[in-house]
Amino acid sequence: MANDSLKLHSYWRSSAAFRVRIALNLKGLAYDIVPVHLTEAGGQQHAEAFRKLNPQEMIPVLVDGERIIRQSMAIIEYLDEAYDGERKILPTTARERARVRALAQIVACDIHPLNNLRVMQYLEREFNTPQVERDRWSQHWMREGFAAVESLLADNPSTGVFCEGDEPSLADICLVPQVYNALRWSVDMKEFPLIRRINAECMKLEAFERARPENQPDAPKS
Repeated sequence: MANDSLKLHSYWRSSAAFRVRIALNLKGLAYDIVPVHLTEAGGQQHAEAFRKLNPQEMIPVLVDGERIIRQSMAIIEYLDEAYDGERKILPTTARERARVRALAQIVACDIHPLNNLRVMQYLEREFNTPQVERDRWSQHWMREGFAAVESLLADNPSTGVFCEGDEPSLADICLVPQVYNALRWSVDMKEFPLIRRINAECMKLEAFERARPENQPDAPKS
């Protein structure tokens, strides 16, 4: 079931928004992008109008008619529960769902928050941390998190074409944007062969490719 009223407040390079775009595409849902530029004019997410939409001053935010849903993980599970769509994002059994959520949360809770924009801006503003040291900070926490994910993928027979079996799930939705970030920060991915393989499989799917930052309407054209 597609809903033309779905509006996603998004920034092309935001990995949290990237997750939600993948989920919307996997569900086969029609949606409109409402661009929120995170660095232009001091960051449009800090404007009063957006603050009313999300007091955290963060994206993504999904507007579904009169409903406003914040936080990427909550948005994705809402979409999976509220819309039948073309596929389910979370598996059917409790064990499978627990494993998928655990893998997803390594990224969403332990890796991503340590290297997102507001953390980098705070390190620069409050401690005058040079760019090279901010880069090393980000690289360190991505490698730490990826090492754990790689081990969990290697040590479980449920790992298939994707993180859990042969259908993409919430775990893959979180993993792919983080791999994109890692490549931006020049993290050496050679030590994570399973992550690289799964990322490559995901990017063969139109739902992931369409969600790529470069394919967004607010991405720089040059």
